[in-house]
Amino acid sequence: MTDETQDLTFETALAELEQIVSRLEAGELTLEESLALFERGQQLADYCNNLLDNASLRVEQLTADGEIVDVSDMA
Repeated sequence: MTDETQDLTFETALAELEQIVSRLEAGELTLEESLALFERGQQLADYCNNLLDNASLRVEQLTADGEIVDVSDMA
């Protein structure tokens, strides 16, 4: 993950990923442009998946009364 990607919110990263997909689907790019966009799209997809995994983990750690359980306490 690049420093540039780490500064993005989930929504911003997803919006950029959607733009990349649209540009790639249009088919009007050179091979080099397509490859560069594909690589950026992979970075963004990995970043978004990581954020979603972390959010899911936090939700799973919530107790019935809404407090977040410290994972180190569970070991």
